[in-house]
Amino acid sequence: MAETPRIDKRIDLDKPRWQQNSYIGRAKHFFSVTDPRNVLLRGSQLDQAKVLLQKYREHKEPVGTTDEQVFAAKKMYESAFHPETQQKMFLPGRMSFQVPGNMTITGLMMTYYRTTPAVLFWQWVNQSFNAIVNYTNRSGKSDISESVLLKSYVAASTCAVGVAVGLNKATSKLSPLVGRFVPFAAVAAANCVNIPMMRQSELIEGIDVLNENGEVVGQSKAAARSAITQVVLSRVLMATPGMALTPVVMNTLDTKTKLFKNRAWLAAPVQVGIIGFILTFATPLACALFEQNSSIAVSNVEEEIKQKLVESKSTAKYLTFNKGL
Repeated sequence: MAETPRIDKRIDLDKPRWQQNSYIGRAKHFFSVTDPRNVLLRGSQLDQAKVLLQKYREHKEPVGTTDEQVFAAKKMYESAFHPETQQKMFLPGRMSFQVPGNMTITGLMMTYYRTTPAVLFWQWVNQSFNAIVNYTNRSGKSDISESVLLKSYVAASTCAVGVAVGLNKATSKLSPLVGRFVPFAAVAAANCVNIPMMRQSELIEGIDVLNENGEVVGQSKAAARSAITQVVLSRVLMATPGMALTPVVMNTLDTKTKLFKNRAWLAAPVQVGIIGFILTFATPLACALFEQNSSIAVSNVEEEIKQKLVESKSTAKYLTFNKGL
């Protein structure tokens, strides 16, 4: 997979290492961004990486700095700093924390799903984690008030618990395998509520759309709808392999072997391990479904933006926007 073309033989720090016009290039980028090992980086290492990139951008990097050192610093920077605000993100909300965070919560949620108190607790934990991720990775510089944060959090938690409790009762007399899929249904439903509510200000006010020169030409609600739809779809598909395959594996181990017969405690770590392995691949592959800087046809944006483009004599047929994560 080809790397992004260089500018005067220097690395373009504003673009991912690999070209993003293909799925493979985006997948390699997100394997880098979501690398769980980045969670172990110290704050001083992240700050040093940021400083090196700033110096490189100004052509003032230390003599002897290699391309691999710049790429390593870029990987560390992108794993911890927001792409638009350049602020260091809260650790549990970083993409590098997705695998360790989700594998633990999802594994335990799918282990303890039979009783209502367990459902309430683990769905609450999961939605709390999702709220942190959604807030941390919101698109651009949009502000999310504490009121909006609370409302979306409560709505998603209520939705997840309602779906889980309802389906638990509906499937109580069916095969145990069917019951194992209840957490997945609850998570998928909650994602469809949580993300749009968390980012509702974007739906109301729009998000920045840029022309071919990278200049902001306005705020588009249509682009916001597209961005949020892409994120919801990616999040659901991210959870699908682990939450769809793991129940089958666990049900087989439970019914066809004696692994858990006298070792019920083993179910949780085994399930967490299986989901962790799957998420290591599913997380970057799902994130790569859509380009980070997505595009929208000029014909689909608001009239005021079209007018600005006409006035500036722009010939652009597409505008770009950051979809968030």
